[in-house]
Amino acid sequence: MTKPTANIKKQERKFLPGSFTVTTWQELEPYFKNLYERQINSKTDLEQWLRDSSELEAVVSEDACWRQVRMTCDTENKSLAEAFNYFYTDIQPYIQPYADKLNKKLINCVYTKELDQEKYFTYLRSVKKNIDLFREENIPLFSELSVMQQQYGAIAGKMTVEVNGKEYTLQQASKFLENPDRSLRESVYRKIHERRLLDKNQLDKLFTQLIHKRHQVALNAGFSNYRDYIFVEKGRFDYTREDCFNFHEGVKKYVVPLVDIINKKKKTKLGLDTIRPWDTEAEPPGMKPLNPFKNGNELLEKSITCFHNLRPFFADCLKKMDELQHLDLDSRKGKAPGGYNMPLAESGAPFIFMNAAGQMQDVTTMVHEGGHAIHSFLSHPLELNAFKEYPIEIAEVASMSMELFSMYYWDSFFDNEADLARAKEHQLERVITVMPWIATIDKFQHWVYETPFHTVEERTAKWMEILNEFSSLEIDFTGLEAYREKAWQRQLHLFEVPFYYIEYGIAQLGAIGMWKQFKENKEKALDNYMKALSLGGIKPLPDLYDAAGLPFDFSPLYIKELMEFVHSEMPE
Repeated sequence: MTKPTANIKKQERKFLPGSFTVTTWQELEPYFKNLYERQINSKTDLEQWLRDSSELEAVVSEDACWRQVRMTCDTENKSLAEAFNYFYTDIQPYIQPYADKLNKKLINCVYTKELDQEKYFTYLRSVKKNIDLFREENIPLFSELSVMQQQYGAIAGKMTVEVNGKEYTLQQASKFLENPDRSLRESVYRKIHERRLLDKNQLDKLFTQLIHKRHQVALNAGFSNYRDYIFVEKGRFDYTREDCFNFHEGVKKYVVPLVDIINKKKKTKLGLDTIRPWDTEAEPPGMKPLNPFKNGNELLEKSITCFHNLRPFFADCLKKMDELQHLDLDSRKGKAPGGYNMPLAESGAPFIFMNAAGQMQDVTTMVHEGGHAIHSFLSHPLELNAFKEYPIEIAEVASMSMELFSMYYWDSFFDNEADLARAKEHQLERVITVMPWIATIDKFQHWVYETPFHTVEERTAKWMEILNEFSSLEIDFTGLEAYREKAWQRQLHLFEVPFYYIEYGIAQLGAIGMWKQFKENKEKALDNYMKALSLGGIKPLPDLYDAAGLPFDFSPLYIKELMEFVHSEMPE
């Protein structure tokens, strides 16, 4: 394959002026109008029209992304929130009708059939899907949803607790759950959950409002519920809700027992008769928690070294992002929770946002988001913006595979073999233990949107039923029912990106498959990885998996095979 370069450059504009910035709809509309009214008299005209449409889409997309980045970096800055809200209330609603007109113009154009049908297959399929789903009456609902969804970050970003006389964000405080002092761990665990409970009613109310608005979107588009609508909207052409239900059963049957084994081993290692939820991340007395880095700058430096030793191109991507100041890594008050890699359609180099607090899980988050960033770099050279819109199920293979590849180069974070071995064990445990939570969140969402007019009490009861279905029998939750009943509220995806969660489970299996390849032939596995990511979204999902040397499979038996492989790789 051609050697890629991370020396990415902002796309040169040929349709819009180089100095143009998105300010108002009045300034933006002439470019949409140009595309809508333009005569297309040949295949060449159509290809130029597609390039101009792609350029306009990239400019608008990047502007919206920057508004979200700036707001999540500082949720207490009202002007940043206003700028975000302005886009989704005073600009985006006017774009959507034009987008539908342009989609129809493309599909109805006589020259569209002369395009390379293999190259344009997934793009045209997506355009047709968007035409089928578009409803004028959903435009104001989408605007309201975009604003409402961001309220979660504002609420969660204000959550702090005091430990030993010092204020910490919840992400920072979670570091104490690794401390050998069990009484401190329990105290911090309870403080974190008590703080969450202070906003439980506000978050319940917000979630109910989101569910009802999403349900109305589905009804308007001709669907009986939002789950069925979102499966089409997300372009899930290659699997069904029944496949998701089979995934849930596979996790319950083949993964939960492995989690029990891990927790039983943890109990023995800690010398406890009973393991409680504040013990799962702890180290035995006398053993210090892993301390892979001190701050965001050190996390970045060590990640660059790690990536360089894996393959220099990966490190070059992080260096370029650092050069462009496309990173915000440290946790702080007023910052939205979570982490993400934000693709920037025009710039090419994405933005990584996270809440690092010096924990091992922050290393995992950094290399995970770094995998997403590499995907952005590799797909950026594709001709049209639409070609870079790859399915989430392959996007998460990019990130989760990097978690496993990079393990072999974590000596950049640890200067002794014992800590490195502990870090690898932590990672492999997480590969297994995260699967029941994925199944829990996904199964919960199916019920939530199948029965949208449930009460808060009914929601709590159903959540507990599903949570218990996938919980380890080795952990004693006695007396913690109030915390567990609202545990779903910590999952931002439920509020901000509904039905984005099963992808993590599908992709985790893909990542394990990539890791198996890596263990057999490192260079070939990395070549397959980069080849698949370079395709962006120009191939259907099974073909993208095939390019990576993977089967597109998340059946119970495949779950069993891969999870047993991971468990066999864990040190005794």
